[in-house]
Amino acid sequence: MYSYLARQPILNKDKVTIGYELLFRDGPENSFPNICDETATNRLLIDNFFSSGSNQVTGGKRGFVNFPHASLIQRVPLLFPKKSFIIEILETCEPNDELLEAVIELNQKGYTLALDDFIPSPEWKRFIPYIHIIKFDIRVTPIEKCMLFIRLHKTNKIKYLAEKVETYEEFVRAKDAGFDFFQGYFFSKPEMLQRKSLSPSSLTTLRLYQEICQSEVDYNKIEEIIATDVSLSYKLLRHVNGMFVIRAKPISSFKQALVYLGEERLRRFITFVATSHALENKPQSLYNLSLQRAQFCERLGARSPLNISSNQAFLMGLFSLLDSLLDQPLNELLLLLPLSSEIKEALLDHTGSLGMLLKLAMAYDTADWDSVNQCTSALKLKESDVADAYMSSVKWATAFERTMTKPDV
Repeated sequence: MYSYLARQPILNKDKVTIGYELLFRDGPENSFPNICDETATNRLLIDNFFSSGSNQVTGGKRGFVNFPHASLIQRVPLLFPKKSFIIEILETCEPNDELLEAVIELNQKGYTLALDDFIPSPEWKRFIPYIHIIKFDIRVTPIEKCMLFIRLHKTNKIKYLAEKVETYEEFVRAKDAGFDFFQGYFFSKPEMLQRKSLSPSSLTTLRLYQEICQSEVDYNKIEEIIATDVSLSYKLLRHVNGMFVIRAKPISSFKQALVYLGEERLRRFITFVATSHALENKPQSLYNLSLQRAQFCERLGARSPLNISSNQAFLMGLFSLLDSLLDQPLNELLLLLPLSSEIKEALLDHTGSLGMLLKLAMAYDTADWDSVNQCTSALKLKESDVADAYMSSVKWATAFERTMTKPDV
């Protein structure tokens, strides 16, 4: 028995990830769980908050979990640690006396409550004093209408979350309207309101990408590039040393790192560090999603019977967000990189087996389960392999991101 679980990051005004909404789907047959809402919620909670792996899914941040009416009336949230998750009261819940009693009790016991996909109505007015977060779907309720509600009800207690924010322009508008938190993949879109020149760190990243993508890597050339940037050299050596904590003497040079890691592992590692290095004024979620996609595509490329190169799948997944990372048009960036035509066509047109793999990764990110089904079938993959690859890539990316952001002692 397996289940699909997708996570969507929730960011604050500074584009820092403060939590993830966890979206559950049981089995491959339907776009929605083939089980009742209560069972789906309980499965999600047991799998992710009673197990030791919960921090690997949410990176130690809080999970936003949908609760249907019956689960709230039965006080199911009381079975789980209140600091681990936020209760989302589904928009389908009937705002009756029973629900109000449950909400008041959960509030008094220290649980954080959110109204999901909120549409203002008199029936919900009496719930507001016990709510901590109100979520508006800006595709349903326009930002201007949300702003009027926020201005009328703004208190120090209630925070407002804008859902389905898909562009930076919408992010700015929602922020100006008074929203505190933002959910949607706006952070994975390039900011090209005006043409930007590449920053020094982005130029270094691009030069490293150019070398790493060569069939024969010139490690002397890579060492020269890294040596020109003190912070990049430091970052690389710090994390290489983190992989060899039992060594009596630390690795202190690029050549030592090459000896201990080997060419292929060092090549992969430099790619990750270079990507991290380009994240000037970018949300960390973008880096995490890049790593996650690279791992997801690599794992499924290896499992598909369509002769997909796992190495090409890895690069394709990593570079799928290159335009967002460097704020340049993707087609122009790809002209500068010695990538195969298959990778370039997959990235630009989503064609070929690699393109289908990228479609699958993007569909899973947004919990578009119908598209996940179609892509899984086209790639001749098992649904269980896809679910396993996603969870493995999420946990791996979260663990790796922690090593990149861990403070020095």
